[in-house]
Amino acid sequence: MADGLKPTLTELTALRRVAQRRAPARKGSHNLTGPSASSLRGRGMEYAESREYVAGDDVRHIDWRLTARSGRTHTKLFQAERERLTLLVADTSPALYFGTRVRFKSVQAARAGAVAVWSAIRDGDRIAIIRGSTEEAPVPPASGPRGALRVLDALVRWYAQPPRDDAGLAAALDNAGRLLRPGSRLIVLADPSSIAAVPETRWPALAAHHEVMVLLLTDALEREPPEDVLPFVIGDRRVELDLSVAAQRQRWRDEFVRPLESALEKLPQRGVRTYSLANDAPSESWLPLLGRAQPQVA
Repeated sequence: MADGLKPTLTELTALRRVAQRRAPARKGSHNLTGPSASSLRGRGMEYAESREYVAGDDVRHIDWRLTARSGRTHTKLFQAERERLTLLVADTSPALYFGTRVRFKSVQAARAGAVAVWSAIRDGDRIAIIRGSTEEAPVPPASGPRGALRVLDALVRWYAQPPRDDAGLAAALDNAGRLLRPGSRLIVLADPSSIAAVPETRWPALAAHHEVMVLLLTDALEREPPEDVLPFVIGDRRVELDLSVAAQRQRWRDEFVRPLESALEKLPQRGVRTYSLANDAPSESWLPLLGRAQPQVA
């Protein structure tokens, strides 16, 4: 049974029923920046054939081997990519492994990620996941139940406890660039403090070519602390923080509330759909985000 401290594969698998109540994404003749997504997701990376070069062809796709053999310039053609990539970026900073309502923020991150996985599978997407790691490679893109279970397994492992090799959300986004293709869907699971550490210029660059969503994991104590003395244990030391003192409350606000407010204000201005997901909220409550128009980049 799930205890709210660590995610389990059983609970993440069970979220399939909840996530797939949503109707599949509409398919239409518009491109990915229009009101509905095309069934053609852009030029794929799978080679199809070569033909003679004609004016206007991309010189980066010249088939140099065939050109050398035939004496005539040829260019490579590629299969159209019909499966969009949904890439999850998992923040694994220590701040997530905490919670005072129902479950840890880390468990809610895993559950929200599972909802994203099952929703992507319903839409016919390939699914992959990555985190900021100096040792572990990303889970590569795959479709269907096999791809889903590989990502769910990563969510269970990564959110069971803080990984020792966490390199930060910015590093994870850097690594994500190696997997993303134009038209991909990028879903970031993050603590607000981790968003604050990412350069603001990163977001417009991502939103210009991809559908980008950020789910901000929050806890009620962080958002609205009582005006009282709060006891904490740090290692083997007990520390008391008096939040009835104005200066202490302001420091608390700067640490926990301001990063959340800043992200909710600034990310939409940079073309990113943003949602504050409390650890005691339904893990699928952010799903309406998938049906909204992408914010315009400021």
